[in-house]
Amino acid sequence: MPIADQESVKNFLTELLTRATTPQGITWLEKQLAEAQTESKFFQAFSMAPRFVGKKKLEITEADLAAAEALRPGFNPQGWTADQAARTLLALSLPHQSPEEYVRTLDKLFATADVNELVALYAALPILPYPEKHIPRIAEGVRTNMTLVFEAVALQNPYPHDYLPEEAWNQLVLKSIFTSRPLYRIYGLENRRNLKLAQTLSDFAHERWAAGRTLSPEVWRNVGPFVDESIWPDIQKLFTQPNELEQQAAALVCAESNYPEAKTMLDTVPDLKAKIASDELTWDTIGEAVAAQTV
Repeated sequence: MPIADQESVKNFLTELLTRATTPQGITWLEKQLAEAQTESKFFQAFSMAPRFVGKKKLEITEADLAAAEALRPGFNPQGWTADQAARTLLALSLPHQSPEEYVRTLDKLFATADVNELVALYAALPILPYPEKHIPRIAEGVRTNMTLVFEAVALQNPYPHDYLPEEAWNQLVLKSIFTSRPLYRIYGLENRRNLKLAQTLSDFAHERWAAGRTLSPEVWRNVGPFVDESIWPDIQKLFTQPNELEQQAAALVCAESNYPEAKTMLDTVPDLKAKIASDELTWDTIGEAVAAQTV
């Protein structure tokens, strides 16, 4: 599993934070990092970070995104705020003698954290020390009822992709669908597709259609490699829907499937087939279009 170089991540986040806060904010953080050698001082600094470094959103360039990806595959600080970066730097610098001690201290912080603090902690999990120790924590995050916290767990976060067992991963995807979160922002969704999830989503579609309701075209992103005689009627139905995005989703499913009827069906929609071949039509373009419709 990917493990980030802690010092390189600290330097990277410090550079991003320097652009988003004041010199006084940086001075305050440097003082806390030097003095937060006890648990109580660490907790105090973690809590007070917004007051001193502010909450301005980090300015992330394409070069920053490439640098983040190089530091840790999937690491993406886009959308992070100054206080979030400062809290992550504090968590990265937390003094400890063993992995168990580090996790115990983080557990105490998770237990008392407010929403914004939880967002910072969950988003930081992929770059914190001992990532293999945080699996129970991320599984708990999947079950949260706090929308912002769940988004920090599920979206633009490579930790679930890398560490969640299949059952918990499927729970994350299903909850994202039930709460209308954008699936295209779940890191590594295609890599974790599985038959059980595809069958569950087919059943879900039948329930929605029986109730006269629609469902997001993004749902079918999880299905392509698992189309069989039981799922194929769902894809045929998608081609008949008036929503153009559902027709596009059906074409993408066919393009990803080895089911013979799917290949034949794709040949009947040459315009969509050509857009798929040229990457003009992808699951991300469908996800972005769905997101634009819900704004």
